Amino acid sequence: MANNTADHPPGNSVADGNQEGDFGITVMDLRELMELRSGEAVTKIADSYGDVQGVCRRLKTSPIEGLSGNPVDLEKRHAAFGKNFIPPKKPKSFLALVWEALQDVTLIILEIAAVISLGLSFYHPPGGDSELCGETASGVEDEGEAQAGWIEGAAILFSVAIVVLVTAFNDWSKEKQFRGLQNRIEQEQKFTVIRKGQVIQIPVSELVTGDIAQIKYGDLLPADGILIQGNDLKIDESSLTGESDQVRKSLEKDPMLLSGTHVMEGSGRMVVSAVGLNSQTGIIFTLLGAGDSDEEKKIKKAKTQDGIALEIQPLKSDEAVESEEKEPEVEVKRVKKVQVNKKEKSVLQGKLTKLAVQIGKAGLIMSALTVIILILYFVIDTFGVQGRPWLKECTPIYIQYFVKFFIIGVTVLVVAVPEGLPLAVTISLAYSVKKMMKDNNLVRHLDACETMGNATTICSDKTGTLTMNRMTVVQAYLGDTHYKKVPEPDVIKPFTLEIMVNSIAINSAYTTKILSPEKEGGLPRHVGNKTECSLLGFVLELKRDYQPIRDEIPEENLYKVYTFNSSRKSMSTVLKNTDGSGFRMYSKGASEIVLRKCSHILNTNGEPRIFKPKDRDEMVKNVIEPMACDGLRTICVAYRDFPAEAGEPNWDNEADILDELTCICVVGIEDPVRHEVPDAILKCQKAGITVRMVTGDNINTARAIATKCGILLPGEDFLCLEGKEFNQLIRNDQGEVEQERLDKVWPKLRVLARSSPTDKHTLVKGIMDSTVLETRQVVAVTGDGTNDGPALKKADVGFAMGIAGTDVAKEASDIILTDDNFTSIVKAVMWGRNVYDSISKFLQFQLTVNVVAVIVAFTGACITQDSPLKAVQMLWVNLIMDTLASLALATEPPTESLLLRKPYGRNKPLISRTMMKNILGHAVYQLTIIFTLLFAGENFFNIDSGRNAPLHSPPSEHYTIVFNVFVMMQLFNEINARKIHGERNVFEAIYRNPIFCSVVMGTFILQIVIVQFGGKPFSCTALSIDQWLWCVFIGVGELLWGQLITAIPTHRLKFLKEAGHGTHKEDVPENEMNEGDDEIDHAEMELRRGQVLWFRGLNRIQTQIKVVNAFRSSLYPGLENPESRNSIHNFMAHPEFVPLSEEEAQIPEREESSSDEVDMEIQPIPSSSTGRGEAPDVSHETSC
Repeated sequence: MANNTADHPPGNSVADGNQEGDFGITVMDLRELMELRSGEAVTKIADSYGDVQGVCRRLKTSPIEGLSGNPVDLEKRHAAFGKNFIPPKKPKSFLALVWEALQDVTLIILEIAAVISLGLSFYHPPGGDSELCGETASGVEDEGEAQAGWIEGAAILFSVAIVVLVTAFNDWSKEKQFRGLQNRIEQEQKFTVIRKGQVIQIPVSELVTGDIAQIKYGDLLPADGILIQGNDLKIDESSLTGESDQVRKSLEKDPMLLSGTHVMEGSGRMVVSAVGLNSQTGIIFTLLGAGDSDEEKKIKKAKTQDGIALEIQPLKSDEAVESEEKEPEVEVKRVKKVQVNKKEKSVLQGKLTKLAVQIGKAGLIMSALTVIILILYFVIDTFGVQGRPWLKECTPIYIQYFVKFFIIGVTVLVVAVPEGLPLAVTISLAYSVKKMMKDNNLVRHLDACETMGNATTICSDKTGTLTMNRMTVVQAYLGDTHYKKVPEPDVIKPFTLEIMVNSIAINSAYTTKILSPEKEGGLPRHVGNKTECSLLGFVLELKRDYQPIRDEIPEENLYKVYTFNSSRKSMSTVLKNTDGSGFRMYSKGASEIVLRKCSHILNTNGEPRIFKPKDRDEMVKNVIEPMACDGLRTICVAYRDFPAEAGEPNWDNEADILDELTCICVVGIEDPVRHEVPDAILKCQKAGITVRMVTGDNINTARAIATKCGILLPGEDFLCLEGKEFNQLIRNDQGEVEQERLDKVWPKLRVLARSSPTDKHTLVKGIMDSTVLETRQVVAVTGDGTNDGPALKKADVGFAMGIAGTDVAKEASDIILTDDNFTSIVKAVMWGRNVYDSISKFLQFQLTVNVVAVIVAFTGACITQDSPLKAVQMLWVNLIMDTLASLALATEPPTESLLLRKPYGRNKPLISRTMMKNILGHAVYQLTIIFTLLFAGENFFNIDSGRNAPLHSPPSEHYTIVFNVFVMMQLFNEINARKIHGERNVFEAIYRNPIFCSVVMGTFILQIVIVQFGGKPFSCTALSIDQWLWCVFIGVGELLWGQLITAIPTHRLKFLKEAGHGTHKEDVPENEMNEGDDEIDHAEMELRRGQVLWFRGLNRIQTQIKVVNAFRSSLYPGLENPESRNSIHNFMAHPEFVPLSEEEAQIPEREESSSDEVDMEIQPIPSSSTGRGEAPDVSHETSC
């Protein structure tokens, strides 16, 4: 039989939850059964159990009524077959996280230097104090002070310990929160099951073996099951098998359904046969989590989507190890690592990588120079100018000098590398993600947040995003009459009314229903497909009810179902007539497409009359186009009888079956534009973002809606195309897409109607690859259907609909719109730009600190043989203060003014010329002040000079003032750093950011404590109130100096350069481009070329950006429960686990042509839809 249904004996009632005795089947039996495929499985079921019904009997469940839901019964099932979750991997201990934090290269170098310094300070050789060893101990009045040489080494170690503990604590709390988030996500994921004969939704983790689950198009299966009844069911099993072809499921051929696979077409019911660790996904999960050795053996090979087996090497580089287990439970991380990100690295990441490399090189050169100059100066001065011999007993003292020089050199490097940058990025993204949640944006991939700020194009769906997705039938064409409003039932002929009501009730998903309103006086609730809901609403308006018809013909009695998909653009259901007079098929779908297959139409008397192509053209002109011009979506309802005499048709020959139809009616469905959308689109246009509508609807409907939304403006020269025309314009004679042709079309294209998912993907890829405009485009895409997956994955940012979206679309996306509303996308743009600006603000502040500190340390060391800023002071400034500054500047809330400027784009540098002017301007002020104080400060303050102090001399007031003034200037410059576009009012809305205010005050208080009570470890001595006031006064001068800098026009300063560009394609040598690395990764190639040791430390910036995915936990504050349970559903749908076969296979080591890439990315589309969806004949198109 074509529709697959397990025959059930009548009267099979709900399984009694209190039945004693064990189940007639064990976990191992079910596990073995689920490992079989296709024919083998069918044979095994037939031999061992008779049929699926037999399996249900042994599991004590009813295929129609489901389980009773009795708690005792559910508990027994948990005990016998397990629960539907996977126990999480043990979280890392705090000590393991401490060890991880200690791997930072610069910290290791500091630790080594501090340990050597510490060791030497305790070693006093005989005769070491003799005059012959130079001026080592001169000027030390107190014998006890000479013994205090250990303090500096100890203080450095203490600072390092604090930094490491803070980092480890951050990671630990992130991990804890992340588990809380997992718990939350898991509770939110629901699946439809039948219990006590009622269709209900339960959390995925509550599924038990024996449950009867309803499955439909777009679902991601949360457990293994055996099909009981299926309609045209096709499953994408690539996540488990790597084979991209869809597998047709039926009772006769292959009834086995596996967890983690996607339903691409059709619907059905299954009995759950394995959950949790016993399901196929659970078994794989167990293998993955079974320890390194197993993992390396088991995951040696995995198939990618195009079927090529790729060797999977567990990565063991420093970065990989560092980030390998930052996410607590997903051991699959290692596999993921191999596969390069789902897209090229985010715009910000690329720019930061490049900037970090540049800063690192500069710091490396400066620190090396510092050490070399200090050592040479000391050697020449001691052994050359003073002519001293190298005495054996003096060696430890000389070594102590060399270690001191080395520590100064390392300090310069520590200051040069912006250690606070990864933290600033982490905090900024985490803060934004948390706040975006309130704006209905659930961010799945953190970098999408900042990429959205650069978006130049948004390709939006129409239904549900721009419109309300609450559809109602407002016009109808019935019995040769066009009704402008829903007609009264008595004007329609009984036969026409009867057949129309039957067609609508039966030929729609039985899960689609209209329920009574939740509140009295409210609107009825639409459950399921919104278009079908509108048709059911039409039936109710005609004073008829669809439910009795469905009760009379349950889903099991449907003979054959052709479910809706993007290539058919229609749905048909076949019934076998009870009187044996053959079959009747009901169809509905896009009016132009279904009408083309109609040969008859019901006339005024409800009798079929011949419907010729001429009649069809007339109907399109007089009925369908006027409806479409009113912005209505048109649906045609039709039927066909297959007489018994002709024998049973070949149901697989779709072209013949879906032909010779008789049209019953055409309805016009209104889906009103959301009232807030026109305003949101206007904001986008002001912000320099082009909004394009990509829809499957009729071109006239699309044009009408686009005009209402403001996408099409009157009097402007924009293109509205149908998928068919679009393809003719962009493809050559061989049918291949040509970028040149596409470049002529997309800049003016605003509406793409009757488009297939392939068209959407082609458009997105074409815009992203285009170089015709001066800035390269950053594309955001919205989608809700399973077939939007490839476009969502390809785009820079993919938005899935939280309400209407399928699991597959959500999994392919970066951000989920929890309210399906376009205005939320505008908020995402605002937050994205804010992230970018926050990081630029922090960079402006950080680089000023770095430039000044490096120059002061370098110059001071070369002139006075000692850095005016000691290692511990540098650590305070660089690691502690920068951490606080990143917290302050990265949490600035966004303002509407962010939407008044154009997007930055891919190649816009992180550090603009205005920022460079600010950095250099403030550096000039700070260096002038510090050098003045350094070389003349003792006269100004009337104190002893701190220059040329011996090795272990006590801290001087002079150098304490230099340190204090330096910190005060940074503190006030932090306020200047709040503005990066040359605004004058740096205090604007400062009260809206309490974090900023408290950080500035906190830093000031800490500085007072360090100076007054820090003593020897911080090389500080207490200052008087007068000296403090001078320090603060010089700091306040920063604000005044900032106003002066702002007054200088940037365009006059020709010498200013930008920094932190994205890499241009043309900058990359040809041979490297061929390797499939995208342009931004060029910076990483530099990382690999040399100085690996130093640059691995820098490379943590990217690693940490990836690691902060864990930080997304801060979305849900207060979730403290560490014992998260990860359901199987979650394992496959988790944003960080993208199944091997679904990744774009862009492994850099493998050459790959662009055409391969398109083929691979389109493969999740159902096999039948890879051809372009038919477009209507546009010869009669009229303008609205």
